[in-house]
Amino acid sequence: MNVRVRHEPSNLRIVPVVNSLLNSPLLLALALASPWLVVPLFVLWRLRGTPRLEDASPVPPSPAPLVSVVLPARNEAAHITACIGALRATTWPNWELIVVNDGSTDNTGDLARNAAAGDARIRVIDAPPLAEGWFGKQWACHTAMQEARGDWLLFTDADTRHEPELTARMMRVRSERQVDLLSVSGRQDMVTFWERAVQPVVFALILARFGGARSLERATRPEDVVANGQCFMMSRQVYDAIGGHEAVRDTVAEDLMMAQRMVQSGRRVSLALGQTYLSTRMYDGWDSLVRGWRKNVYAGGRMAMRGGVVGRLLFPVALVGFPLAIATPFLVAPAAFFIGHAVLLPWSVMAAASMLLCFAGAAVFSNTPVWRTVLAPVGAFAFAGICASAIARGQAVEWKGRHYQSS
Repeated sequence: MNVRVRHEPSNLRIVPVVNSLLNSPLLLALALASPWLVVPLFVLWRLRGTPRLEDASPVPPSPAPLVSVVLPARNEAAHITACIGALRATTWPNWELIVVNDGSTDNTGDLARNAAAGDARIRVIDAPPLAEGWFGKQWACHTAMQEARGDWLLFTDADTRHEPELTARMMRVRSERQVDLLSVSGRQDMVTFWERAVQPVVFALILARFGGARSLERATRPEDVVANGQCFMMSRQVYDAIGGHEAVRDTVAEDLMMAQRMVQSGRRVSLALGQTYLSTRMYDGWDSLVRGWRKNVYAGGRMAMRGGVVGRLLFPVALVGFPLAIATPFLVAPAAFFIGHAVLLPWSVMAAASMLLCFAGAAVFSNTPVWRTVLAPVGAFAFAGICASAIARGQAVEWKGRHYQSS
């Protein structure tokens, strides 16, 4: 006897699920909140396996290759002395430091020479007048590379502070991971209200987009990699092979573009966590924070957008949408509570709670006070405004008295 099995169309099987959601405000709220619940877990999953400098050996090989440390500096009087002092304390036995005074209008050059006095391993040079079509930082680094003698290159910023074992641990991680460019995610020192509110939101955006070491190392598309220009390392051979800073001379995000050129040439990029060995205070308050992120969050960030021309056209929506997605539940929750909305109230509570837990976990991981988590919605709204301002500027960039047009 033949038994005929009746198959219901798939669209009919979906109907009971939809009806269940519509008839249960709590289930509908949970479904609507799922992106806020799932995305942080996805980001955490992508960070797995990222190496920590704390776990790397600090013992240099013997003989230790020469490492050329390149430090571009424009109007860095507040940082240059302490930065050079920290670099001089390195335990790496074979190094040179090239400080490039990039047309500073303050006394950065004099302070750098005083900090380097008596140490033949340090050279302080003045960059030639900025060449047409170049950004200042790239021009300064390119200038330094005419002097550098090392087989290995370490590029860093004047607002960083290096612990003595940083170079040795970076060299060890780079060798063990067999990567061509290694950058370090260090501790971000945040002092003022706006630094503490906005900076964690920006770093959350970067982590959500790029992930950790495994994601970077496995990337096959250039737009899926990034580097931290505050501190990154590569060999001189690889630097020359990808065209050096000349190849990225006209883009605001030179670290991002150098990482992309690595992947384009079949090389590998990675990241190490190093809060113990590297610290940075990027900005010292609202004004510098706005100028800094407005400089590159759109003009540089669009180069990391998937989808080619179409993706870049949609990038403004994605850029502003991310911080607004963080902040919106906190705005909706009070209104939903006041009107007693059966769906919006549980949705906003679940989404807001997930965001707070996410930022609290990041605070614990980075050894910063957990109470700062409550600043996340304020920082998200503020960052959305900064992004909107950056989008309005387009590819026009202003930084430290210079005006550029990013490619």
